[in-house]
Amino acid sequence: MAETQQWTAEHIPDQTGRVYVVTGANSGLGLATARAVARRGGHVILAVRDETKGRGAAAEIADGHPGARLDVRRLDLADLDSVRAFAEGVRAEHARLDVLVNNAGVMAPPRTRSAQGHELQFAANHLGHFALTGLLLDRLAAGDDPRVVTVSSLKHRKGRLRFDDLDGERGYAPMPFYDQSKLANAVFGHELHRRLTAAGSPVRSLLAHPGYAATNLPVEAPVPLVRLMFGRVLKPLAQSPERGALPQLYAATAPGVESGQFFGPGGPGQLRGAPTLVRLAPGATDAGTGRRLWEVSERLTDVRYSLGVGAAE
Repeated sequence: MAETQQWTAEHIPDQTGRVYVVTGANSGLGLATARAVARRGGHVILAVRDETKGRGAAAEIADGHPGARLDVRRLDLADLDSVRAFAEGVRAEHARLDVLVNNAGVMAPPRTRSAQGHELQFAANHLGHFALTGLLLDRLAAGDDPRVVTVSSLKHRKGRLRFDDLDGERGYAPMPFYDQSKLANAVFGHELHRRLTAAGSPVRSLLAHPGYAATNLPVEAPVPLVRLMFGRVLKPLAQSPERGALPQLYAATAPGVESGQFFGPGGPGQLRGAPTLVRLAPGATDAGTGRRLWEVSERLTDVRYSLGVGAAE
């Protein structure tokens, strides 16, 4: 899609009246996304684990864009009880949503269990977003040009879904399990597209990746080698969060995008550059893998989608 090669946040259409939920919106790609949408008039719900940091991010956006419509709500994606509480709060105040940006993530911690006992990266990066999307789906179906944008990574291409050991009990390494979680994002986004299309839903499922962006994710990684390589040694090669957020902003706002499309930077190696249409790894589009991940995710989250009927149970 050559026409996207010069696309910047200045090209975002007027978003007045549209309601967004952006996870991980207190820093990095999420903050850049929230800021760009708010600047164009969108009402943004900043879904953050740390409300103090979230309020600081909202104040920063408001300082640059007086009159921005911003709400800050706590959401810990690694805790399914928190996901349900967040969804209930949003549902109580909003009869419709227009865009959900599944952006938040954790990267390469030592083996850690979530509140429900799942491996932390799989829980926070995938299961939390799977549950959140299902619990808000009927509100999205009532929206105007509704979209779910799930943020994956170039690393999804190296990922492998260990269905016999998703929690790493038989062997855990931080980066391979990060790759697994990013592959799960990609599989989920594509399988969601398949199911929404089959159900005749107005909601579109799109995917994006930022290339290599200088965010807090690698800088705050608990593993020293990850912090050293991605947070310091390779950081000069990274683009800014504002540039890294362009693919997900394009997916969320550009007219004419189609459900199932995947956007990333158009430069060499998809590491940087303006957003363009890119390809998912073949494993991410395998129908059998999609069905299996979906069934596992429903079981682990106890969230079952009722496409075309209403909210998830």
